[in-house]
Amino acid sequence: MANPLRIFIALFLLVTLSPARAAGLDAISPEESGGALRQALSQGATAAVASLGKPDGFLGNPKVKIPLPENLQKAEKLMRKLGMGKHADELILTMNRAAEAAVPEAKELLLNAVKQMTLQDAKAILSGGDDSVTQYFQRTTSAPLTEKFLPIVRQATERVELAKKYNRYAKQAAKLDLIDKKDASLEAYVTEKALDGLFLMIAEEERAIRKNPLGQASSLLQKVFGALK
Repeated sequence: MANPLRIFIALFLLVTLSPARAAGLDAISPEESGGALRQALSQGATAAVASLGKPDGFLGNPKVKIPLPENLQKAEKLMRKLGMGKHADELILTMNRAAEAAVPEAKELLLNAVKQMTLQDAKAILSGGDDSVTQYFQRTTSAPLTEKFLPIVRQATERVELAKKYNRYAKQAAKLDLIDKKDASLEAYVTEKALDGLFLMIAEEERAIRKNPLGQASSLLQKVFGALK
């Protein structure tokens, strides 16, 4: 069965191909088109959450795997040379497991964002660029998602002694302007990277849909495209 998000983008692209085809949309009611859009966004967001919110969702995906913060990567190289690589591995594992545990909390907020979508939002998505769907989710959910993710990430990283040490020294370094303040907390860093990964997966899905909108079919797709003939 096709991903409804693919259906939505396919519809938009085909409609823009010619005025004659666009005229066929008169057979589709505003309720149907609005419902299809919401269904598409909802299931597309759900798919992104499902791909990341599981064991190795982050750790096993090079595109979203969370590395040590940049200011710790030099120390990581030294630790590995000294035979202490297991400590770095433990922290990397914990960071990625924390992100995997937090991402399922995004589902409800993403779905609520879809329910609250306005006509203006829908028009912006329809007329936007390759990442208009992703931008909509970023704009409407980033702040509440950060608030949801932080406690989950904190609980996971507190189990690793190295994380506590990192937070203690990083905060001091931030006061001296040696590192960015956003990197002074490991929890904040992991939360930011978890959100980056989530929106990246949504964006990649959106780009793939726009590139190959006719890759799959469904009853909804058949109905809409039938109206365009």
